[in-house]
Amino acid sequence: MTLHSAPPVTFPVGRSRFPTQLLLGLWTAGLLLTSVWGYTLGPMAVGNWRSLAGFLAVAAAGFAAVHAWRHRPTGLLAWDGLVWRWESGGYQTGISEYSLLVLADLQSRLVLRLENQAGAPLCLWLERSAFPDRWLDLRRAVYSPHRSTHTAQAATWLAVEPAAAYQPPAPLQSPSPNTLQP
Repeated sequence: MTLHSAPPVTFPVGRSRFPTQLLLGLWTAGLLLTSVWGYTLGPMAVGNWRSLAGFLAVAAAGFAAVHAWRHRPTGLLAWDGLVWRWESGGYQTGISEYSLLVLADLQSRLVLRLENQAGAPLCLWLERSAFPDRWLDLRRAVYSPHRSTHTAQAATWLAVEPAAAYQPPAPLQSPSPNTLQP
């Protein structure tokens, strides 16, 4: 059987609706639970530091989610047949090689982790709706067997000799009566 590498593909990456809706749903559930908790405390909730801390935590989580959404990476993920490249509007890398790891595969969505040679990770949410015509090409490239030069260098650095096979110790011999001395 001969292995063919996947065809080159470029796929646009934008702000995915799925994680946005997921974060919004979780934040809303947290807000509702904190509100119900505050309601059950009744008049005690007004001066209670725990209920105030709960509402502040929910507000902080909301601000963190909005900040993460605004700073979500957008750009182009490119596979040239040998290496992965990430090109964004603010930072044109194109030269740097990335290793790719699939974190989640939901058939019409992929969560990928890109890591450059310096070890800086980048988490990307890709959706089929962004470019349906190239989705299957992207999936072929993601799952195609390939070995980048970056991972090849790491593999040779980590290569070690296999350990020798385990050999159990020789069975213990009981002392013969001639060797025992009174």
